[in-house]
Amino acid sequence: MSSSLSLIFLILLSITSIAVGEIRYSEIRSDHRPIIPFDEFGFTHRGQLELNVTQISLAGPNSDSSTLELSKVGFFLCTGDAWIHVLQQIEDAEITCTLQSDSIHKVFTFDRLPKPGTDSFNFLYPESNADQYTLVFANCLPQVKVSMNVRSAMYNLENGKSNRRDYLSAGKTILPRVYFLFFVAYFVIAAVWINILYKKRLTVFRIHFFMLAVVILKAFNLLCEAEDKSYIKRTGSAHGWDVLFYIFSFLKGISLFTLIVLIGTGWSILKPYLQDKEKKVLIIVIPLQVVANIAQVVIDETGPYGQEWMTWKQLFLLVDVVCCCAVLFPIVWSIKNLREAARTDGKAAVNLMKLTLFRHYYIVVICYIYFTRVVVYALETITSYKYLWTSVVAGELATLAFYVFTGYKFKPEAHNPYFVIDDEEEEAAAEQLKLEDEFEL
Repeated sequence: MSSSLSLIFLILLSITSIAVGEIRYSEIRSDHRPIIPFDEFGFTHRGQLELNVTQISLAGPNSDSSTLELSKVGFFLCTGDAWIHVLQQIEDAEITCTLQSDSIHKVFTFDRLPKPGTDSFNFLYPESNADQYTLVFANCLPQVKVSMNVRSAMYNLENGKSNRRDYLSAGKTILPRVYFLFFVAYFVIAAVWINILYKKRLTVFRIHFFMLAVVILKAFNLLCEAEDKSYIKRTGSAHGWDVLFYIFSFLKGISLFTLIVLIGTGWSILKPYLQDKEKKVLIIVIPLQVVANIAQVVIDETGPYGQEWMTWKQLFLLVDVVCCCAVLFPIVWSIKNLREAARTDGKAAVNLMKLTLFRHYYIVVICYIYFTRVVVYALETITSYKYLWTSVVAGELATLAFYVFTGYKFKPEAHNPYFVIDDEEEEAAAEQLKLEDEFEL
């Protein structure tokens, strides 16, 4: 029992840190799980939890509330470290129910309902111990299924006389400003890119306009996220900005992966068409990005209390990994084709320059994928809850650097897009290719 509780709760606790503390409406129907995690939130010393529960129903072999031990059913707040201690207490048979532990912050148990038969309650719980907590529902009655509607609101009161509510978790309260600053950065980059395209309009290709579209979509995505977090911070609700955020996030995700594939194939720069195998990569990547964005919406809007939430989370991670691997194939194919061309067409220096460019791009794409998928997650895991914004900044800085690198390396050039090569450079490049071939052998 304790091992299963440990697996369920610690996994959910480790991957729900994206929660920002907005007002959450949850419907629980005939749920027999012993542990149901809701949202995670970083409280300051002036934290508040509002809990409004209606339509409470307990169903089982003997669901008469007068005979059930309702002290074993209820809500509590718990930190990650405290939960490990709770599991140890259960393992050592010190307690038989999570709600009996002195390591948790018990919020409300059903034995405190005003009178038998009451199916709703409202409760305000002040949390003065600053830390990162997860709101959890515990049901220690094995054969009882629980149904209820839950409205939970976690927030911190700002210092001063205003006592204004801040619905963003401590450590994420500055995210609206962070996202807006990055929006400004991408807006400037878009303006610079438009200026470059105008000045070098005679050597501009279709891929350059596509790169501009990707930057603009990223900028609007950040603007919508900044407004989304700003409204949540002040009111606990996104007021429709989450819909715009999901739309631009969907368009940005598809366009970015498509751009990486197109650059990797050399489309528009090296050749005006796509080969069949390159088209197949796009046919795979674009639908997978659609699935990934649908999964992301379900994950964000339902929360970990949903029984299918873990499945959607695993699907999102799987699809994201597949997309990241798929976009590397066109770059590998281009590197292979350029190496073969360098040996056969007599233009070793030109092809070596192209080959070097695509090798660099291949390395940068791998570093970008690794950093934004692995390093950022590790940073979010090890960083104190007060500084969770740093993982967002790290991820956005990596993305910004990737955009700048891509634009700089593949910007319009007068010689489309490589320099004129003299005879000495040609001979040197041919010698270098020969040495590389001997090294491989």
